[in-house]
Amino acid sequence: MSRAVVKIGGAVAGTLPPLPEGAVVVHGAGPQISAEMARRGLAVQFVAGRRVTDAAVLEVVSESLTLVNRALCAAIPNAVGLIGVIEARRLPELGLVGEPLEVAPPEVLAALEAGQTPVVAPLARRGLNVNADDAAAALAVAIGATRLLFLTDVPGLLVEGDVVGQIGTDDAESLLPSLEGGIVPKLLAAIQAVRGGVPAHIGETAVLP
Repeated sequence: MSRAVVKIGGAVAGTLPPLPEGAVVVHGAGPQISAEMARRGLAVQFVAGRRVTDAAVLEVVSESLTLVNRALCAAIPNAVGLIGVIEARRLPELGLVGEPLEVAPPEVLAALEAGQTPVVAPLARRGLNVNADDAAAALAVAIGATRLLFLTDVPGLLVEGDVVGQIGTDDAESLLPSLEGGIVPKLLAAIQAVRGGVPAHIGETAVLP
């Protein structure tokens, strides 16, 4: 069975393109989370693309991811929403944040076997907030996906304003210190996936071994 992991950012969740056969969707809710945190007067803080998370922030994260998950499931035929199925180890320096492990959740495998499209929210079983890009990469490697696709609101990796058509993992790694914003965790995740044997695309940018 051909399997592809498709990571959908919260900013593009409302404009869903056709999905490849055997897709596993991993989604974020970054804009929704930040907007709700601002409404509640909670400080927004990121470290290397990961959201610093305490109990109050985790409540917002969980609520926002649940809403996006439901919306995506309503838009995707034969979808099944999965929340809290990721295995992760805690990163205590970031609070209630987890680093995903390359473990295939049985719920995802069962859904694929049943011909369903798993729609996975990046929350770990231990009640930890997981970066959705990291979760997508770990899941892609764990299930032996044939590719990892990042659907984002930018066309791809931009260098001096131009989209990079393809880049190797070593060159991508050396470029990271000069980058900032959401492309950093995406590129890190793509590097992880490619080194784990899964080809990755960030928009129009192919990340190669």
